[in-house]
Amino acid sequence: MNRKMAPISKLYVFLIMLFLYAPIVVMIFFSFNASSSTGVFTGFSLRWYESLLHDSATINALKNTLILAVASSGVATVMGTAAAVGINNYKNKYIKSTVMSVTNLPMMNPEIVTGISMMLLFVVCGNIIGRKETLGFETMLIAHVTFCLPYVILSVLPKLRQLDRHLPEAAMDLGCTPVKAFFKVVLPSISTGIVSGAMMSFTLSLDDFVISYFTQGPSFETLPIRIFSMTKKRVTPDMYALSTLIFVAILLLLVLLNVTQARGEKKLSNKLDKGAKK
Repeated sequence: MNRKMAPISKLYVFLIMLFLYAPIVVMIFFSFNASSSTGVFTGFSLRWYESLLHDSATINALKNTLILAVASSGVATVMGTAAAVGINNYKNKYIKSTVMSVTNLPMMNPEIVTGISMMLLFVVCGNIIGRKETLGFETMLIAHVTFCLPYVILSVLPKLRQLDRHLPEAAMDLGCTPVKAFFKVVLPSISTGIVSGAMMSFTLSLDDFVISYFTQGPSFETLPIRIFSMTKKRVTPDMYALSTLIFVAILLLLVLLNVTQARGEKKLSNKLDKGAKK
């Protein structure tokens, strides 16, 4: 029965991969088109990548996106790591489950609801303090940190649960202060989870559109919003080139994320094996 089902399962997986990645392959293919046609390939050329490099508005949007992604992932990583340590130290399981449920709300909530609610909050707060330009880089940074936090917490918490609780105590018995024990023992042990959360936050911030659209200001435009504005006109292959570069960047980040996780798990298993042998 299993042998008869094997060809069908392989066909099923092939069809899934085809539907998922065929549009991306077509997009990458036409980004090298010599003409401006988006339906007929007339020859191989890098003219659209060259045109993209001379588009100052797009380059500025890319710079803004990278600044926002680095800043939001950095803040979310620090806050998320501290929150994960605090949640892990809770003794009461009901309080811990309640805090986890509240923490996961930004991740489970629809993006359009999060974007609209945060926009209204920023506008109200701006009117209260009398600020003329309510929305801008600061509001987008707060919004991105908000939806990145749960991913950092969920990346760090499993590493904290794997950590032997007696290790920090042993470090303090040997003369370390609680803060020094955290940085010397706990932080290196959960470093793979922190790196994974930081990369995930960076990736999510890099390609977010819905929340950014509602919390952006007139003086700060990100790359996804720039792409959306380009779609209102005739679609040209320079947008294909831009999307190809974004896809390659995110793909490299995901590969790096998986490699980091695999190395961390391998190191942990090696340490456990050595401890078992001793």
